[in-house]
Amino acid sequence: MKNLLLLITALLLITTVQAQYPTGKVIETLGIESKITGYTVNYSVYLPPCYDSSERSYPIVYLLHGYSDNETGWIQFGEINRTADKAITNGDIPPMIIVMPNAKVTWYVNKYDGTDNYENMFIEEFIPHIEKKYRVREGKQYRAVSGLSMGGNGSLIYALKHPDKFGSCAAFSAAVYTNSEMKKNLEYKKKDWFKPIYGDLENGELPEHWTNNNVLDIIQKGNTKELNSVKFYIDCGDDDFLYKGNAALHVVMRDKKIKHEFRIRDGAHNWTYWRTNIIHGLKFIGDVFHR
Repeated sequence: MKNLLLLITALLLITTVQAQYPTGKVIETLGIESKITGYTVNYSVYLPPCYDSSERSYPIVYLLHGYSDNETGWIQFGEINRTADKAITNGDIPPMIIVMPNAKVTWYVNKYDGTDNYENMFIEEFIPHIEKKYRVREGKQYRAVSGLSMGGNGSLIYALKHPDKFGSCAAFSAAVYTNSEMKKNLEYKKKDWFKPIYGDLENGELPEHWTNNNVLDIIQKGNTKELNSVKFYIDCGDDDFLYKGNAALHVVMRDKKIKHEFRIRDGAHNWTYWRTNIIHGLKFIGDVFHR
């Protein structure tokens, strides 16, 4: 009898805990037929718990995956839906739509040879498609971009090159490379990764397509007032191998007087770090949504 009572109590506790966090809806295997890229761009979407029961419009976060991952990574490994459910219920973040597109290994930019114009697709086709299909609040202050690693770099590129489109950006473990690092990458370290995207070295010099899409160069050449219209949050683990680019990013933004939050936490370049710390980015973005 005692064991039965204990079992019933445990089940009631589990039910109570589950009931504390209403669950949002996750929809995978969605797609947009892109005329710009010539192929289907798949994506997943998280809709907040109150979406189906209301007629209101919601702010939106475009959450970008890392190298070799796809549109399911932030759900399968990052458990972003569970984090969002809990944070929305607790009032830590406002209800928001989270969209996760598949970018393959495009690095979220147009290829140097014009064979895959992913960035153009994202800005000109993907965002309009999503914000027509779902109830999204109008105005850049209600649109954010975030991501990890390759996606962290992609989120920075989009926010820096299109500051009129985004109110905030939260970059985690961003794959930002200094020019000296990229030169080594194109010489021997990761040539297979970057040559198809940016082109090869030209007489020992970095290709122009790289400098046009290098976050550090974009900031140096950018208009400070325009860049400061976006709120930036940068987060990287103290054991992350991308420490050099993230540190350089902080320095360049400071020198350029670009306002931003910069955080170094205990951790490495892995899902444990991103799954644990994405909430800080969502809170930062949520504060911008609330302004």
